[in-house]
Amino acid sequence: MAQTLVLQSDFGTADGAVSAMYGVALGVSPSLRICDLTHEIPQYDIWEASYRLIQTLSYWPQGTVFVSVVDPGVGTKRRSIAAQTSNGRYIVTPDNGTLTHIKRMVGLDAVRIIDESVNRLAGSSESYTFYGRDVYVYTGARLAAGVIDFEGVGPEADAEHVVELPVIEASFDGESVHGTIDVLDVRFGSLWTNIPRKEFERLGVGYGQRVEVTIENGTRMLYKNFLAFARSFADVYVGEPLVYANSLDCMAVAINQGSFAAAYGIGTGVNWKISLRKAPRLVYE
Repeated sequence: MAQTLVLQSDFGTADGAVSAMYGVALGVSPSLRICDLTHEIPQYDIWEASYRLIQTLSYWPQGTVFVSVVDPGVGTKRRSIAAQTSNGRYIVTPDNGTLTHIKRMVGLDAVRIIDESVNRLAGSSESYTFYGRDVYVYTGARLAAGVIDFEGVGPEADAEHVVELPVIEASFDGESVHGTIDVLDVRFGSLWTNIPRKEFERLGVGYGQRVEVTIENGTRMLYKNFLAFARSFADVYVGEPLVYANSLDCMAVAINQGSFAAAYGIGTGVNWKISLRKAPRLVYE
């Protein structure tokens, strides 16, 4: 029985690239169920591709095959791989850091290098610019449709050697928790951090109490203020900033019905540091 194929890319949908990938997959098996994770990853942004996978993957049934194509190194010697995750999903992708969050937070049970002599669209062997169509979705569709099993992808590789992007772990210094702004909640401009809610709880902040939020980029402090810790946006006034636990159970910062990122010019990545601490009593009482 064919499994579901889930596609992610930085291609957008203004041209025929994504449609071509659908066509290749359905050419492998017309019974495949094909869904989109997103095709709006910012161009070449491997970090965001990695994050969107961890945001989504565990909510799909076991056996689901993901194809993620954010590939600024297309045509180079970077490896093309398929990974079996520790929770029973599969990801077909370039080995360029796209698996960073999955490797760290879910785990990889096995990795195989795609054998292009078998798993490549017929007639595409002289094409070096559209691996998403010619190699990744073709291999992913064959895997999802049961044309090949995981071993049929190609030779085994060491999961420990899968490329990872630099990551800074969240930390607690006895007074504050420190982390990075990993990604934005794109449409709403909220800041999603890598600080787990359990780490934040070490501050002893209750709902309705105030949190001192400090945001820095490199050596520049861009924001410092006292925000309410809320269960949801409805707990604060429209236009008021807040701290909350997001859908991945990590801490986030937002403006109710506004974009925090746009209001303060905040970006994402390991250079964007955020610190949270319980506001002094004289401030919030």
